[in-house]
Amino acid sequence: MGPTPPPPAGNNFQVVVFTDVHFNPFYDTTLFQTLLNEDASQWASTFQTSKITAPSLWGNDTNYPLLVLALSSIKQNLGASPLIIFTGDMLGHYLTQTFYELYDPANSQNPTAADIAAMQAFLDKTVAFFMQQVRSSIGNIPVMFALGNADSYEGLGPESTFLSNNAELFYTQFLNGTVDQQTFLNTFESGGYYSAEPAGTNLMVIGLNTFECSPPNQYLGDTSSAVTAQLDWLDSTLASAQAQGKKVWLLMHVPPGANITSTADAADSSGHVTIATTTMMWDQTYQAKFLYILSKYQGLITQTLAAHAHMDEFRIMAPDSVLDITPGITPYFGNNPAFKVFTFSRDTLTATDYTSLNYDLATNPGQFTSYYTFSTAYSMQTLLNNALAQLYPLLVMNNAEQALYRAHYLSGHNYTIPDTNTINPITNTTWPVFWCGIGNMDEAGFISCVNSY
Repeated sequence: MGPTPPPPAGNNFQVVVFTDVHFNPFYDTTLFQTLLNEDASQWASTFQTSKITAPSLWGNDTNYPLLVLALSSIKQNLGASPLIIFTGDMLGHYLTQTFYELYDPANSQNPTAADIAAMQAFLDKTVAFFMQQVRSSIGNIPVMFALGNADSYEGLGPESTFLSNNAELFYTQFLNGTVDQQTFLNTFESGGYYSAEPAGTNLMVIGLNTFECSPPNQYLGDTSSAVTAQLDWLDSTLASAQAQGKKVWLLMHVPPGANITSTADAADSSGHVTIATTTMMWDQTYQAKFLYILSKYQGLITQTLAAHAHMDEFRIMAPDSVLDITPGITPYFGNNPAFKVFTFSRDTLTATDYTSLNYDLATNPGQFTSYYTFSTAYSMQTLLNNALAQLYPLLVMNNAEQALYRAHYLSGHNYTIPDTNTINPITNTTWPVFWCGIGNMDEAGFISCVNSY
């Protein structure tokens, strides 16, 4: 067993947060027919027959060897935690199209109704397999989760059919009795969101479906009524938590703010970046309403977690509201696989620190190892959200801390060779985009920050 986070002091407890696994059951296509005919409970034995035994490299989604490594390390770092958190994207990229190409090549571009039914059944088994692997690793504690955009049949956000077909799995395999079943199904099947209250805590965990908050596009269609329903539900649920004297942890997959990586592509060859527009993660009307709702409940939400970027970053949604983005397990976008172990005060349910554990694909160690602990790396001993807010301006003024943040962003992968499917890495030219994305949630403020850096 490699280095682990320091033991929690006093009345603290730890919580493992992992995300963006993007498991690819097709990493060894010779196994496809066997997997197709098997129950999900038999898949692990089949994957163990594969000649591919090394974990996925950069530019690829998570294969079975990497999944085993990640879950083994997660198990080693659970401690006495009352829960574990997964912030979305179980399924790999482009699984639907890959399935059609393997299942019915002649009709892969125009699948038949039978092909679609077979695809849905296979992806349902993939979801079941993933959940079974998580459950067998962590024991009986509940998995608090948020849905990702890849947790779907088309990779474009959880559709109603996906939600209906898999709601029972999410309830029994993940939530483990932390919410009334019908209460969960009422919101999950209709919109992919829910609230739950882990036993033995004064905590309410809210899992949102934020992919539907994306700007209007040809794939999502009109989501306005669904988003309105979810945000109204969020408002009333927060009011209920406040009335009951509970604290809230808010989970989401897609964070608000700018799409930093796509904006970084606007860097010009002169070594300075100027932008006139940017791509936003959320529709700005939805984002404004969301942030307004949060502003009504100051002090209620003690932790906000997101994912989707696959990188180690954070965003300041408001002066008293910081969002932590957990790096992904998949190395698809050029990062090393990583996850975080947060330390929380049992009294206030507020995070005091975290340790990031990564898997260095350049050296292929036997396990994930401790990469850095926030309080030690940045010499900050205050509450985590306060420390992150204090760190933001220091990333401009302190070259050493900026260098740390830039290294941590990719979980230790300093890639100097061309990779496939990788983001634009942080350079001196693109740095203003990455920095401004931390502290400027609205489009106009973000653009102004970048151009005046």
